[in-house]
Amino acid sequence: MTVTTNRAEAAGAARASATDVSAAPAYAARALDPRVLRADFPILRREINGHPLVYLDSASTSQKPDVVIDAVADYYREYNANVHRGIYTIGEEATAAYEAARAKVAAFINAPDHHEIVFTRNATEAINLVSYSWGRSNIGRGDTIVLTEMEHHANLVPWQLLVQEKDGDLEFIPITDDGILRLDVFEVLLGLKPKLVAFTQVSNTLGTINPVRQMVEMAHAAGALVLIDGAQGVPHLPVDVQELGCDFYAFSGHKMLGPMGSGALWARRELLESMPPFLAGGEMIREVHLRRSDFNDIPWKFEAGTPAVGDAIGLGMAVDYLTGLGMDAVRAHERELVVYALETLPRDVPGIELYGPLDPDLRGGVIPFNLPGIHPHDIAQVLDRFGIAVRAGHHCTMPLHERLDLAATARASFSVYSTTDDVDALVRGLVEVQRVFGA
Repeated sequence: MTVTTNRAEAAGAARASATDVSAAPAYAARALDPRVLRADFPILRREINGHPLVYLDSASTSQKPDVVIDAVADYYREYNANVHRGIYTIGEEATAAYEAARAKVAAFINAPDHHEIVFTRNATEAINLVSYSWGRSNIGRGDTIVLTEMEHHANLVPWQLLVQEKDGDLEFIPITDDGILRLDVFEVLLGLKPKLVAFTQVSNTLGTINPVRQMVEMAHAAGALVLIDGAQGVPHLPVDVQELGCDFYAFSGHKMLGPMGSGALWARRELLESMPPFLAGGEMIREVHLRRSDFNDIPWKFEAGTPAVGDAIGLGMAVDYLTGLGMDAVRAHERELVVYALETLPRDVPGIELYGPLDPDLRGGVIPFNLPGIHPHDIAQVLDRFGIAVRAGHHCTMPLHERLDLAATARASFSVYSTTDDVDALVRGLVEVQRVFGA
């Protein structure tokens, strides 16, 4: 089994595949062995406070493999130019690589047409695009949007602003105490004939994997469109937007091994074509006159100004990397880690409180927890002494924490490079936290 460690070799491989949608990554035949994969992630060679870095905050942002880093660097070193504009060699190379990345992303989620992929900076921007463009054209006085109690603020605040402006209403699907959506209540809420149902595929706080297909079918039967926040779905699960049947799907690149500032919105072509532009300026126009403009075709109608070309190319390389691993293998690996963590933490850390579904088939690679009498910020700070990085706070889900009557939680989260050794290190660290605080 060969791991690419030569930087120049990796950059060359990245360059070769940047414009080739069908290019097979060098690691395509590799089984998902996280201990081998870790060699691809340079940051995991760091030591923090004299200890090897144990990175358990992948739900916040994932680390990046060398091939992604090199793909971005190679763009800036070798063919940095604006896209769709320069009629010269490096400009054409940049355009080809940028559009190849779009096609890779489309194939990764099985979008029927790569023109249905709009590049954004992240899932937050993608959801705001839908709220501002589709929402302001379709939501009016008294119209209802249905969300859930577990939404990230990115899939809550844009809809709050919209209904405040349009005098609409928000309704919420409640959760059980173990973080499962109440579909019986959802069915009742659909009797209000909502215009839109928007919910997360996987909760970033509880790890709950929601029954997307069932919920989409229920919403469509009631006449509603459906937006899925896939920020925690795409990095960890096989995603097929055609099979899911949703109308909008938003996700971030930086959570799926891609660069910061990369992400995408997928939407059905007829919806994108009917929606007005989100931002105005260069690239999103076909003709401009002093008193009117004609807008570009999709997806460029929604990509005003100079895009983050290098980041999009890096996202395309991240898609290559994950495709090479196989998303079924990614999901199986993280499920095994969840099973191990749910068994090990309560057994070896006395008094630890865990939240979210206990069934590993209903849970992504997220483990929120508390130690009674110790604030999550203190937990995170002591763990950092041992090089262990976990999240502490409300994880941009304040209403969810209010529902669970929790001020905050600590959260460990996994990715393809996470191992059972990381979980064991967390256990040892938490025992030390308890010792420090006399718990």
